[in-house]
Amino acid sequence: MMIPFKSDPSHFRQRQLFPTYLFDLLPKDHPVFVYDEIFQHLDTSSVEEGYSFIGQRAYPPKILIAILIYAYSHGVFSSRKIAQKCREDLAFMYIAHMHKPDFRVLSDFRKRHLDFLHLCFVQSARLAMELGLVRLGHVALDGSKFKANTSKHKAASYGYMEQLEEKLGAEVQALLEEARQCDESEDEELGEASGYEIPKELEDKQKRLKKVQEAKKAIERRESQENPGKPIDAKKQISFADKDARLMGKNGHFDYAYNGQISVDEEHQVIAGQHVSTACNDAHELGEALEQIEATMGQLPEKLSADNGYMSGENLQKLEQAQVDGYVAVGREGKTKSPKWGDKSHFIYDEENDHFLCPGGHRLACCRVNDDGTKLYQAEAKACEQCEDRSRCCRSKLGAPRTIKTDRYEPLRRKMADKMSQPHAQKTYGKRKTIVESVFGHMQNLGFRGFLLRGLQKVKGEFALMCAAHNFSKIVNAILRGIIGPAKGRVTGLPA
Repeated sequence: MMIPFKSDPSHFRQRQLFPTYLFDLLPKDHPVFVYDEIFQHLDTSSVEEGYSFIGQRAYPPKILIAILIYAYSHGVFSSRKIAQKCREDLAFMYIAHMHKPDFRVLSDFRKRHLDFLHLCFVQSARLAMELGLVRLGHVALDGSKFKANTSKHKAASYGYMEQLEEKLGAEVQALLEEARQCDESEDEELGEASGYEIPKELEDKQKRLKKVQEAKKAIERRESQENPGKPIDAKKQISFADKDARLMGKNGHFDYAYNGQISVDEEHQVIAGQHVSTACNDAHELGEALEQIEATMGQLPEKLSADNGYMSGENLQKLEQAQVDGYVAVGREGKTKSPKWGDKSHFIYDEENDHFLCPGGHRLACCRVNDDGTKLYQAEAKACEQCEDRSRCCRSKLGAPRTIKTDRYEPLRRKMADKMSQPHAQKTYGKRKTIVESVFGHMQNLGFRGFLLRGLQKVKGEFALMCAAHNFSKIVNAILRGIIGPAKGRVTGLPA
């Protein structure tokens, strides 16, 4: 006996005399309608200026950027998949206004208008602020590693490139000499050929040699900027596919990546500032983060919290100069293990007399001050020799007494350490994880774990696009949930 399943509707294969509106098939409260209304207010004048009246009509930039932002906010990043969605997915068809741009059009638009992608992020953040979703009372800063569009198998060390350059150069010269000798006796063999054809083997080796030389120059240029006047370590590596990407480690796994930085507002987790760095750690990123927040929002936040990765003298100085109430973790979060015995944190600094007191009560006096502001404090040899904790405290292989090194930022570190020991500071800092780390989690849940574009400038543009997509999704969700009222009458324009 056949189970009586539901049969197809009678109009499934039947043409209608009066066609219905296709997008009536979407639910009336579908987010795409709010997205489309917001996107109509995007300022695309800076892009439109680059178009010409001559030639075939182009797709409106407002439509193309709307498609890209909507796609990134729904975890679709490949230009081919986005183009497919515009042909098959009803919501994408609505955002695209029934246009069907080719994947190449979308890909080229994303690569060519990098500055405009940054402008879209700024517009998204400022619109959120106008709608009351951003208050800049407390902003949490964090960074995450995103994989570059390359691999360790497409890289080489500086020492290996020097050897390879020498080897390929010799092989190219040998092939050129061989070709020269053949030229003298090949007239009868060539027939109608011109004799100017380049042997495939020679052409391939010349291409490889050129690629090696370009990568070698790139690493020399990079090292001259970061370590001027110092010889290049033969183990320094660079990727042939993306010369700006850096080898970064995470949880014991190393791969070529970029360091994406976001500053998230506490109110509704809107990204108030973003930038991409090639640094493997966050010790120098806070200053850039503050600059980006001010450039995006027009003002600095009242409070800023960051994890222990930002606990550097330079970062603390940037906070003090900007007059932002900072909360930077002194130790690693979730680390129950106490600091190693004899760690610098166990020594008490006497600011008035400028010396340290060790856990055993012995004094470490200042014995040297360098031109860069660093100071060296050392205990008396006799005191260390008689101390019962000498084996745990003194780390010199030569048996020298215990020393401590500080720099000009030491007062800032101690000031932050004292501040973070207070209950109110711990309460403020305790909100950091839920504010910023969940945003990175949202991006990764969408599938954004690495970049499609190559090169630092293009990667910066793609990251700005992802952050803009996140902000617009926050605005749409707030409208649908009634936090800022209905879409109509509230979204009247975007700040330029």
